[in-house]
Amino acid sequence: MKPSRLKRPARNRELATLIIVKIRLFDLDQLPEGSALSFTLGSKQAFAIHREGAIYAYLNACPHLGIPLEWMPNEFLDDENELIQCSTHGALFLIDTGECVSGPCRGDRLTPIAIQQDATSVYLDE
Repeated sequence: MKPSRLKRPARNRELATLIIVKIRLFDLDQLPEGSALSFTLGSKQAFAIHREGAIYAYLNACPHLGIPLEWMPNEFLDDENELIQCSTHGALFLIDTGECVSGPCRGDRLTPIAIQQDATSVYLDE
């Protein structure tokens, strides 16, 4: 019995190249613990919150009216820095899930953005 031979692809003819492009959203040092940061994602506005070592990112649009949430740049949190607050009608959202817990959009959620991070930056996770 002859040993089987593996058929090898011709060089350069059947080789595929995989290119991974990371889309950097912002540097970690721009988002200290307990703060929020606005950023642009294509043509949409978004924001991130750094809370208890985790980073959460959402589109900057209230599910009730579709309007931006902050009343001033990077000001998304309530007075206690515990909840995300819509500046127009005071709806309150949980930071970790984006669920509306008070206001006209109760039960709705902010649209989350999947992210990943390394030691220095936050990236879109697609």
